[in-house]
Amino acid sequence: MPVYHSMIEHGRFTQVLVCNPGHVKNVPGRKTDYADAEWLVQLLECGLLNASFIPITQVKAARDVLRYHTKVVQQRTSEIQRLGAVLQDAGIKLDSVASSIATVSGRHMIEALIDGERRGADLAELALGNMRTKIPNLSMALEGRFDEHPALICRLHLEHLDLLDAMIAELDVQVEEMMVPFRAARELLRSIPGIGSMAAAQIIGEIGVAPQEFFATAAKLAAWSGLAPGNHESAGKRKSGRRRHGNQHLQPVLVEAAWSAVRHTGYLRSLYHRHVMKNGGYRSGVAKKKAIVTVAHAMMMIVWHVLATGTPYDELGEDYFTTRKDPEKETQRLITRLQALGHKVTLEPAAV
Repeated sequence: MPVYHSMIEHGRFTQVLVCNPGHVKNVPGRKTDYADAEWLVQLLECGLLNASFIPITQVKAARDVLRYHTKVVQQRTSEIQRLGAVLQDAGIKLDSVASSIATVSGRHMIEALIDGERRGADLAELALGNMRTKIPNLSMALEGRFDEHPALICRLHLEHLDLLDAMIAELDVQVEEMMVPFRAARELLRSIPGIGSMAAAQIIGEIGVAPQEFFATAAKLAAWSGLAPGNHESAGKRKSGRRRHGNQHLQPVLVEAAWSAVRHTGYLRSLYHRHVMKNGGYRSGVAKKKAIVTVAHAMMMIVWHVLATGTPYDELGEDYFTTRKDPEKETQRLITRLQALGHKVTLEPAAV
């Protein structure tokens, strides 16, 4: 990338391409810098070089900030888990009673432990809000062998969490400032179920606001992101449908948005149910994972259309698939299925 930026700033080149090394490999056994350069020239002359997606400067800057924001949030989660492990080792079972040790009540209790309070009943009285209903259980959970060693480690964990919280707050402000030029595109993405403000900003940071300029179709964007099924076929036999790696920063955003989307009534929820049943039913964890990736793929296609056309998401409705079925064919399918289970089927027309 430093070479790419230097060539762009120089201004003497009409076009600079950054290509995927996996797409331009030379024949094995001919590996020299000069031979590689000759091979790239031959590919370029034949029109066989495909440029990688390089976002504009504003989007690239937003991408860097958003990716770092994600890393800091992940660090905060890991730090909370480490804090919980220290408490568990000291016999403090706070996370067995409270939904999270990162709440205000949990923070007060941990700070009291660090300051020297060891009586479970007094620590439980620091609970606030709905957690006060759990005071009897908290009293027992907060009785342990907490001493100076875990107190030191917990204090350092809390200080680190405060630092991470301050960093996240600062990054949140920076993200909002960097998203001002892309406010319209961000609102379009928020019209899609499951996509909130931060997810919309992350999508813009990864693909920009005009994906049609680089990805000619929605299917190509979905394939680039790594959410489209793979295609490995030989001798007329399909061997594998495993997805490609794709964009490892964009995939988690779409998958998380997909989990949020399927909790709301609509087309995406219906699509999820359809593919869960197709892949083995709700008792199968694999079926749910496959179905959620299918929903994430559909959302990636929707993102392309929403940004390319500049129109908000148009909800198709939860009955989208049922209304498209041929009633006669669906009736015959159900009859055949019941007969296969050993039932005798008699149809009577419904009263009008």
